[in-house]
Amino acid sequence: MRELDLEVAGEFILMAATLIRIKVKMLLPRNVEEEEGEEEDPRAELVRQILEYKRFKEVAESLTDLETQQRRLFPRSYFEWEKKYEKKEIILQDVTMFDLLTAFKYVLDHIPKTTVHEVGPTGPTIEEQIQFLLKLLEKKERICFKELMSELKERITIVVTFVAILELIKTHRILVQQASIFGEIWISRKAA
Repeated sequence: MRELDLEVAGEFILMAATLIRIKVKMLLPRNVEEEEGEEEDPRAELVRQILEYKRFKEVAESLTDLETQQRRLFPRSYFEWEKKYEKKEIILQDVTMFDLLTAFKYVLDHIPKTTVHEVGPTGPTIEEQIQFLLKLLEKKERICFKELMSELKERITIVVTFVAILELIKTHRILVQQASIFGEIWISRKAA
């Protein structure tokens, strides 16, 4: 019992017994009374089991393929390998999306609250704010995120400017860096 795998041996004996039973039913003569009643083909159950096994095997293969595809995906979360931005005595680290959202929430929390809402024209577009940011970066080498947002007075302008910053990051036209955790966030034009 220790040397043999009883489960595999049991499955083998069951299959052998099933095949022998099918063979015996096929070889034995049938009674005339049994022929009138429609008797099920003894091979039908085996065919059903084989088809079910085939379906399970196909599903297992598709799950294996999905697992293989997932193994090839590596989410971006480790930034130590990226080149550090160095200029004079300031050493900046890369900014994560969490840092940007934290700074954005801070700006939204500290804008002056207005109780009266006047319906007026829609604020600037994302394209206009992209141009605004690029012109600022032509004048200055880098811009402090909090200072930039504190100059903007309307909530819609702040939101559109934030989306413009995200779009510029996505298109690799600007760099956003931070010297330390909870430190100032600096925006600069990406070197060509």
